[in-house]
Amino acid sequence: MPMNTDRIQTSHVGSLPRTPELLAANERFQAGEIDLAGLGAALDAGVADIVRTQREIGIDIVNDGEYGHTTSGAVDYGAWWNYSFHRLGGLTPTDEDRWQTAEKRRSSPGNVVLTSFPDRRDRERFREAYEDPTAGVLAHRASVPQPKITGPLTYTGQDAVAGDIRRVKDAMAATGATQGFLAALSPGSCARVRNEYYATDEELLYACADAMREEYTAIVDAGLIVQIDDPSIAESWDQVNPEPTVEDYLDFTRLRVAALNHALRGLPEEQIRFHLCWGSWHGPHTTDLELKHLVELMLTITAQGYSFEASSPRHGHEWKVWRDHPLPEGKVLYPGMVSHSTNGVEHPELVADRIEQYASVVGRENVIASTDCGLGGRLHPQIALAKLGSLVEGARLASERLF
Repeated sequence: MPMNTDRIQTSHVGSLPRTPELLAANERFQAGEIDLAGLGAALDAGVADIVRTQREIGIDIVNDGEYGHTTSGAVDYGAWWNYSFHRLGGLTPTDEDRWQTAEKRRSSPGNVVLTSFPDRRDRERFREAYEDPTAGVLAHRASVPQPKITGPLTYTGQDAVAGDIRRVKDAMAATGATQGFLAALSPGSCARVRNEYYATDEELLYACADAMREEYTAIVDAGLIVQIDDPSIAESWDQVNPEPTVEDYLDFTRLRVAALNHALRGLPEEQIRFHLCWGSWHGPHTTDLELKHLVELMLTITAQGYSFEASSPRHGHEWKVWRDHPLPEGKVLYPGMVSHSTNGVEHPELVADRIEQYASVVGRENVIASTDCGLGGRLHPQIALAKLGSLVEGARLASERLF
């Protein structure tokens, strides 16, 4: 994960729009007509195409578009998490979709009460908007049931992650890309399914850590960067109802960070980057926890790079946080310079301004321009690719001014 030497490098968070052929194959998979192996041909062609597209746009650090993470359709806010259901043993399928089913459960430490999506505090505050299908707050999505944990968690995705690695490395070789990454689920997010086996949160989290470590290790051993997807660090704040104290929430979160660091032990930091966000849905997000409360804890995660929302309307001002929280030496930031939550395509000058703001507080060598979150499943393909183009052009403009 080299730092910038003569220009601002670019990347993105992972998910990119799927091809029509891959969406059709995923639909057949969801219907039980084909298995994971049956997705192979569509994945081979799709990954080759999306890596070539990234390189043609000018993205420096590329990935497979998360094509190997099964999706329920063109709109899917949860593929980053749902893919793990097909790579873990110890799960039993259910017909419950946590986006639609209300539930509450007490978690520890911090003695917080987690609710499901319908009971989130942002949704309570804007109930009419969330329930209006024409408002654009929640786009139409297929219902995706989540399993429950009924036995010891094990990792069963060896063939799947090997396929992800092979496809992205083949595509990188074909296009001359020298830096690549693959996304993988964090223990804290893995543990959000219903648990009927482990006695405590700690047991559950460390079981998730031991299972998912196999995926992290495979990606790193292949010479790629592993991106740890962990919206739960920030997003769960809105899922705690009633609102907790910040300290109680941080106690709750520290255990999740400890489990992640356990999973990452011994792996090279320069091949690890961590992604934090406040959720993919296009809601008001007025109950997001501010970055200033999370930044020090985030920096204790064993990673060289940290990716987070930096251009959304709720978080675009938070570059100032880094004035009071110096970036440790050798670390790199991947702030989002374009957003997944709006159809407006950011002007390259705005992108350049945002890059320069971060460079002014953490140094030009430590800012890799990225996206707020994955663009696939959240934006129309034309808009998503236009945003990547604006990101690259903005980075070029900023580079002319900073180097």
